[in-house]
Amino acid sequence: MDFELRNIKDFLQLYNKITDMCFNSCVDNLYGRDLTREEISCADNCVLKFTNVNQRLLKVYVGVQADINQRRMAEVEAQQAKMMAEAQQQQQQQQQAALESTAEAASAPSTTEPTAA
Repeated sequence: MDFELRNIKDFLQLYNKITDMCFNSCVDNLYGRDLTREEISCADNCVLKFTNVNQRLLKVYVGVQADINQRRMAEVEAQQAKMMAEAQQQQQQQQQAALESTAEAASAPSTTEPTAA
């Protein structure tokens, strides 16, 4: 729900920005009720240009974002492989230490002396 709300908020902010920018650059006469042909044409061109630029930027962003995501995935996979190798090395060291301690215990002389009868 938060994602949808954020999308609506972002859309409304963009809409308000376009409206404000195009109105300020295209509407000269505030005395009349209707827009002139020039104002209508200017506003249409302004919105069209803004929309085209926004679409181009989004295409570039999507392409760049895909590359960024691939690099991040490669980094994560490399980090996981490193962690797995370290874990295996640690496990091997623990097994080797356990084997050495077992071998030492087996080869150590017994400390208990037999009782004489």
